[in-house]
Amino acid sequence: MRQIIIALIGALLISFSSFAQDDFPPRPEPPRLVNDLAGVLESNVAGQLENTLVDFARQTSTQIAVVTIPDLGGYDPGSYAFQLAEKWGIGQKGKNNGILILVQPKTNDLKGQAFIATGYGLEGVVPDAVANRIVDSEMIPRFKQNDYTGGVLAAVQVLANLTRGEYTADGYMKKTESSGFPGALVIMIIFGVVFISAFRSQKSRHSSVGRSLPFWMLLSMMGSGGRSHSGSWGNFSSGSGSFGGGGFGGFGGGSFGGGGAGGSW
Repeated sequence: MRQIIIALIGALLISFSSFAQDDFPPRPEPPRLVNDLAGVLESNVAGQLENTLVDFARQTSTQIAVVTIPDLGGYDPGSYAFQLAEKWGIGQKGKNNGILILVQPKTNDLKGQAFIATGYGLEGVVPDAVANRIVDSEMIPRFKQNDYTGGVLAAVQVLANLTRGEYTADGYMKKTESSGFPGALVIMIIFGVVFISAFRSQKSRHSSVGRSLPFWMLLSMMGSGGRSHSGSWGNFSSGSGSFGGGGFGGFGGGSFGGGGAGGSW
């Protein structure tokens, strides 16, 4: 009788384990950093963002992954993000320099959820308060307008700048502690820099955009300011590899310890 009970318990544990595994999408094959499982991102921009993040990972070793999912299956968004990031191994082993941007779009039945999970190695660079500010200031306002692409791009831009040392966490918090970045001023600066760059080098129109322009400028040109500012996402062709050669080689086995923050709408 005891052996039967043990066998039943084992079968139940296996069943529960399989069920839990099914709650999380498998690691993408071929490997990808942008995984729009909810189908809310503009496909041409998602393709270019994939290429840009691949180049960013090569240059810095930091892996920023984007996952949209239609349903968290009852999980708390933070718990889901940490478990998914661990299962996929986002970031480099030892460096633990992965970031996961997780988005569950809002539907008639589900509240929208967004969470930024940071690996062990980036918790000091992107503290929880900063992750929370990015979600609240960069993502959710755009998501409320059904602009998921703009919200994701804006978050990626800030995270890339933070991890590359373009500005510090304190610097970002000070810049956004009032009403956020002055949109008109940002757009004027962007167009000014682009104009000067184009004036200095006529060859820039024929060169690889991702190689000739800084990462932050590339994302800005792709529309990280949102539709209300840029009007369009530009004329980039998706999947062309124009931001660098080769595809994403795969996640490196990074670990996550609970750093990050999220929000809902």
